[in-house]
Amino acid sequence: MKARDCGLTLLLFASASLCLAADQVRTANGTVETAAAPVSGVRAFKGIPFAQPPVGDLRWKEPQPVKNWTGVRNADNFGPRCMQRTSPGADYWFRGNGMSEDCLYLNVWTPAKSANERLPVLVYIFGGGFQNGDGSEPRYDGESMARKGIVAVTLNYRTNIFGFFSHPELTRESPHKASGNYGLLDQVAALRWVQRNIAAFGGDPKRVTIAGESAGSISVSGLMASPLSRGLIAGAIGESGAMTASLPPRPLAEAEQDGVKFAAGAGAGSLAALRAMSAEQILDLTPKSGVRFSTVLDGYFLPKSVTDIFKAGEQAKVPLLAGSNTEEQPARGVLGMAEPTPENFAAAVGKLYGGRAAEVLKVYAASTPEEVLQAATDLASARFVGFSTWQWTELHLKTGGKPVYRYMYARIRPRFTPPEAQAAAGGGAPGRGGPPAAPRGAAHSAEIQYAMGNLDLDKRYAWEPADYKVSEVFQAYFVNFIKTGNPNGAGLPDWPAYSGGTGYQRLRIDVDSRAEPEPERARYQLLESIAAKP
Repeated sequence: MKARDCGLTLLLFASASLCLAADQVRTANGTVETAAAPVSGVRAFKGIPFAQPPVGDLRWKEPQPVKNWTGVRNADNFGPRCMQRTSPGADYWFRGNGMSEDCLYLNVWTPAKSANERLPVLVYIFGGGFQNGDGSEPRYDGESMARKGIVAVTLNYRTNIFGFFSHPELTRESPHKASGNYGLLDQVAALRWVQRNIAAFGGDPKRVTIAGESAGSISVSGLMASPLSRGLIAGAIGESGAMTASLPPRPLAEAEQDGVKFAAGAGAGSLAALRAMSAEQILDLTPKSGVRFSTVLDGYFLPKSVTDIFKAGEQAKVPLLAGSNTEEQPARGVLGMAEPTPENFAAAVGKLYGGRAAEVLKVYAASTPEEVLQAATDLASARFVGFSTWQWTELHLKTGGKPVYRYMYARIRPRFTPPEAQAAAGGGAPGRGGPPAAPRGAAHSAEIQYAMGNLDLDKRYAWEPADYKVSEVFQAYFVNFIKTGNPNGAGLPDWPAYSGGTGYQRLRIDVDSRAEPEPERARYQLLESIAAKP
């Protein structure tokens, strides 16, 4: 079937919105087409707009609906990443068309041969501390998931000052009397686009699972909580982070004052003056302001804290799969540059916890340098994202009414390939400076390529047969969960639901994955009690 025949077919059969023979899909706003050959039966549609470009007067406004287009829009290339700065050696590898404030695009990988297949859908949200990242990165690529019978989606959302800027003028002009969280509202807009359009790609809008790592995982917890998005999802996967305690939203008034501080430093006396500045000017001024722009308790996306929403049972009542890694942060996250002695560890814990330090040292006991290194690693990892992820699953277990599955990821990523091999593979900056010389566990973000089945797309690491084994198992769990709400399946180690009835078991994912009781439970319970009594 030629492309022009496909257009005729679409006119004759309105329900047949997917015409894969001609690689065209008719969305609610217009037709997209890819000329790229399918890989293993999977077609990729890249750079599809899900909102108007947030430029000019739309800078620092919630995303506006896409305007319709005529003709056929090419969907062969990723859209540009949103405005950001990445430092040398940072763990980002972009495949998009440069960087621009005009960046609200998403990508769809589909194995469907017709629009009637109603396949499960995965929407993956990138991490990067709400400062960096985009949906084109190879580790998030959706082709491998699509080969497993899933329609996969990645998206861009505004980050840093462009995604999380609050200011009294912005709050006043908003019909919701809110400002900030534009990056999160971008995610909501993408999910609404999925509800309207994913059936045309062979997906089922009633079977949408959202997933993400780090800031992406934090976003997933927020999307479960927000009244704007909790009705748009059927399942949730969180890798390393939750908005309960990781990058928690600041009060709106506090965020507004940071906005005033930035405007004063920029010499802008009004919101109009700020919007008249170029995106590059705004980006260049941001580090000089001393403000880190992140999530806000804005009263709109979040009417109250995520913790309070989950405590009240007001979150999305969907199955949840979440966990963290064995070395989310190294020991220096607690010890600093001090030697790993029991005395130094006790002193560091004392500075962090004051009068509660003795209780912390009891559950993070250490009497030798080796034990100190492990205890400090465990505590640093908990403080970073481990505790918040556990707290999220505990809250959902109590009030969500749906199964919860917890994991601990333990596979240590292999060494980097030589620079010349990286260049031959198309480049890509080394990930976060590379694994430490003697890693004690799986580093933050190390699991993504495994879970998404994308080891072969990342040539920066010398993957071994054991890595492929771990990836095959981990991805299979994700696939089963996306399809059924339960990660278990034939040929996989049993993964019990996390509950008191099963002894609060989680799955330790490694070369030989196995279920085990949650060994950190007493530690996390203590940290929760400390957090509740500042």
